[in-house]
Amino acid sequence: MSRPLFYVPAGSLDGAVPGAVVTVEGAEGRHAVTVRRLTVGEGVDLADGAGVRAVGIVSRAEGSLLGVLVENVCREKAPPFRLVLVQALAKGDRDELAVETATELGVDAVVPWQAERSIVRWKAERADKGLAKWRSVVLAAAKQARRATVPPVEAPHDGARLVRRIEAARLAVVLHEEATEPLSAVLDAITAQSAPAAEPTPATGEILFIVGPEGGISPAELERFRSAGARVALLGPHVLRSSTAGPAALALAGDRLGRWRGRDGTLTP
Repeated sequence: MSRPLFYVPAGSLDGAVPGAVVTVEGAEGRHAVTVRRLTVGEGVDLADGAGVRAVGIVSRAEGSLLGVLVENVCREKAPPFRLVLVQALAKGDRDELAVETATELGVDAVVPWQAERSIVRWKAERADKGLAKWRSVVLAAAKQARRATVPPVEAPHDGARLVRRIEAARLAVVLHEEATEPLSAVLDAITAQSAPAAEPTPATGEILFIVGPEGGISPAELERFRSAGARVALLGPHVLRSSTAGPAALALAGDRLGRWRGRDGTLTP
């Protein structure tokens, strides 16, 4: 069984070195001590949500306070490409299921998209609640996956804002059931453009995976996205739900871009 992970506030691991003791308090400390019932000597990981992980053992477990004796501290390397899921709002919590699974699969950021055919509408107070719920889902999924980095859930995008995002991206892919170009071919082309190097360095830009709502992407939206430079790609022979398409694309991208070759945070293009 993998070691449990708990999040500490940003900056809490700055300067942490082997032999130091980091204290976890509040809800995370209480969960560790009273729910997980961790005891002195057990292994545990701490993360600041921004890519820093401290590996250690429990040195104190009392009430809502967990003390961790640090054995090692590491920082995840920046990925060659930033993978972003642009998920259309969908009914029946399918959008939340999509971002939850995408987080487990390694997405770097999530963008809620108010598509023309989205049945669900985020307006005023509902937008605030919806965004808070998505962020809560992502945080829980990142913890479950033992991720040192918690992907940000950005402010909702409408069509115009998404077009600008597409124009600025290294690559934007609209996942569409009527496309003829396989997503695997699109990803292979990006990989081929990255010259091999002895020490891989992060590439500028991001890769967007755009997923429509249950009613699909409207022809007008699709044309605007194409005009902005987006590629339209097919995942496979079957029509996937809005909750499945994004995670499937991320799984393929994770393999093609070398993200699934280890657990130490090292990435290769």
